[in-house]
Amino acid sequence: MTGMGNTSEVTEFILVGLTDALELQVPLFIIFTLIYFITLVGNLGMITLILLDVRLHTPMYFFLSNLSLVDCVYASTVTPQVMGGFLTREKVISYNACATQMFFFVAFAIIECLLLASMAFDRHAAVCKPLHYSSTMTHSVCVLLVALSYTSGFLQSSIHVALTFRLSFCRSNVIHHFFCDIPALLALSCSDIHTNEVVLLVLAAFNVIFSLVVILNSYLLIFVAIRRMRSAEGKKKAFSTCASHLTTVSIFFGTIIFMYLQPSSSHSMDTDKIASVFYTVVIPMLNPLVYSLRNKEVKGAFKKAVGKAKSSMGIVTELQRDCQS
Repeated sequence: MTGMGNTSEVTEFILVGLTDALELQVPLFIIFTLIYFITLVGNLGMITLILLDVRLHTPMYFFLSNLSLVDCVYASTVTPQVMGGFLTREKVISYNACATQMFFFVAFAIIECLLLASMAFDRHAAVCKPLHYSSTMTHSVCVLLVALSYTSGFLQSSIHVALTFRLSFCRSNVIHHFFCDIPALLALSCSDIHTNEVVLLVLAAFNVIFSLVVILNSYLLIFVAIRRMRSAEGKKKAFSTCASHLTTVSIFFGTIIFMYLQPSSSHSMDTDKIASVFYTVVIPMLNPLVYSLRNKEVKGAFKKAVGKAKSSMGIVTELQRDCQS
C-alpha cells in the first residue's frame, strides 16, 4: 500500500455517488453543471466587482470577497468530480486523491464557518458602534481575522486527514457517498475509530459553538441597537445588511450541525448525502445571490461595471467603423 504511510489494504476507493438510476444521470449532470456554473460566475463576479469598485473597499466586502473565494474552492473540490461521474460512470478515486479532496473540503468548510463569525463581528461593530467602526475594524484587524480563519482551517483539516488515513480500510473500498467525507470513510474502517469520532465531535462542536456564540451575541446586540434607532430608514438599512448574512448562516450551520454533531450510530448515508448536497453544492451558489440581490451597493457596482463595459464596447465599435471607412 502506498500513500501517507497507511497500512491499509486498499489503493483506491469507489464512490457510490448520488444515485444509480440511469435515467437520472443526464438530468442530474445538467442540473449540477448549471449550479456549478452559477457558483463560479456568481462568486468570481462578486470578487471582481469588489476589486474594481473603490466604494466596496470596506471591511464588510473584504470578508465577502474572501467568502466568495472560499465558496469557489469549496465547490470545486467536490462538484466537478460528481458531474464527471454522472456521464462516465467512472467513480473510482485514488487513495491520495481522496485524502486531498478531504483536506481541501474540510479546510474550506471550517474557513467558511469562521469567516461567517468574522462577518457577524463586523456587522456588530458597524451597527452598534458606528463612531468607532473605522478604528475597530482596521485593515490589520480584518487581515488578522481572515488569516486566523485560514490557519485554523488548514490546521484542523490536517489533523482530520492524518487521523483518518492512518486507519486500515480492510472491510471494503466502497464509499457510500459522492465524495470523501469523514463519516463515510470512518464507516469503512476496521480499525478502532473512537479517537477519530471524539476529535471530529470536539473540533466540529468547537467551530460551530464558537462561531454561533459570536454570531448570536453579535446579532442580539444588533437587534437591540436597531430597536433604539429613531430613523426608519436607518432601521431598514441595518436589517437589510444583516438579513443576507443571517440567511447564509442559517442554511450553512443547520446542515453542518445535522451532519457532524450527531452520534455515528444515528447517521443514515442516504440522508447524509442529501444534506451534503446543500452545503457542498447549493450553499456556494446561494451566497453570491443572497448578498447581491439584497444589497444596493453591490447592485450599484454591477450597474456601473455594465455601464463601463457598454461604453468600452461603443468606443471599440466606433474605432472599427473609422478603420473601415
